Amino acid sequence: MGLVGAVLGPEAAALVSLRVAAGRVRREVPAEEHWAFAYSMLQRVSRSFALVIQQLGPELRNAVCVFYLVLRALDTVEDDTSIPTEVKVPILLEFHHHIYNRDWHLSCGTKDYKVLMDKFHYVLTAFLELGSGYQEAIEEITQRMGAGMAKFTCKEVETVDDYDEYCHYVAGLVGIGLSRLFHAAGLENLAPESLSNSMGLFLQKVNITRDYLEDMNEMPKSRMFWPREIWSKYVHKLEDLKCQDNSEKAVKCLNEMVTNGLIHAEDCLRYMSAIKDIVALRFCAIPQVMALATYALCYNNMNVFRGVVKMRRGLTARIINETNSMSDVYIAFYEFSSLLEAKIDDNDPNAALTRERVNAIKEICKSSGLAKRRGYDLDTPPKRNPAMIIMLLLLLVAVLWGALYGK
Repeated sequence: MGLVGAVLGPEAAALVSLRVAAGRVRREVPAEEHWAFAYSMLQRVSRSFALVIQQLGPELRNAVCVFYLVLRALDTVEDDTSIPTEVKVPILLEFHHHIYNRDWHLSCGTKDYKVLMDKFHYVLTAFLELGSGYQEAIEEITQRMGAGMAKFTCKEVETVDDYDEYCHYVAGLVGIGLSRLFHAAGLENLAPESLSNSMGLFLQKVNITRDYLEDMNEMPKSRMFWPREIWSKYVHKLEDLKCQDNSEKAVKCLNEMVTNGLIHAEDCLRYMSAIKDIVALRFCAIPQVMALATYALCYNNMNVFRGVVKMRRGLTARIINETNSMSDVYIAFYEFSSLLEAKIDDNDPNAALTRERVNAIKEICKSSGLAKRRGYDLDTPPKRNPAMIIMLLLLLVAVLWGALYGK
């Protein structure tokens, strides 16, 4: 990859590496029909997760794959706004029982998620092959998450405490469940629930913040996850944030949402620094680094209210490729928090608090003694080296000419 990196830059090299890895993942799908479905479905609903999970040992990899798909199915039920509340709530409450019945399924969701639900018996067959320790952890988290989702099906997110509670149910419990699976596999000590919970909240809050417009435009009715306690400071109705006339207020509200999410970053660094197994660390760290990069991308970014805000594929590939140790995590957290800090407007009502939380992240990274500069960039497309590109093209021409002449 050195020549590609020299010519096209580190993002291009990372993309090539990622494509090679993705091809290897597709070729390594298990032969058994139910496991083949589980891993192919995982690739369809989360390609980056499917890549990272492949590094885990076979037993733990299977458990994490099933855990993810079971919770994704539960989330599909919650997300389907066409299911009446009186039908949805009992399903959410009983879902943890259904996972022991390989014949159970429910037709709901759209696109790949509908396929997951229609063929859920394959996932349940895989679940029933897991060890009892894995099954018990997955059942408990599914039960707790289903109960929380049922609660918020009948309740809106009003306060910041509500917001934290909702995110705990739909994501914090994922972090707690993964910690239990690592412990059941004998890889790690059981992490404190508070730290595991923060790992989930850090990810969930950036998704809720970034996906404002998608949730507002959800059919047949919008989904509202931004807490009223925050958005009511700026507008009368949450949907008013996407109005052009409210652009300044919308950005201030957005920045407060980002600032709220940043409070969990310190816990995330503490959790990751305690991980002993390097593969488990990569598995946990890559999504966290992507989350912080997305917070930085969303901050002060009016495009959140106009369309889809996503990182460049090259930057995503680079994060996956370059997050291999705790030192790499400190480097990435320091750089992305610095990029966010550079966007802070002192006239923003939450500027001081945002800066305080960013500085806390940077201080942990500096005190580790491991953070060095890597040169991540959120907005500027990676620079190409024209001279090197010309040299590469000439080399290719020479190779082709030699091949033709040789014949």
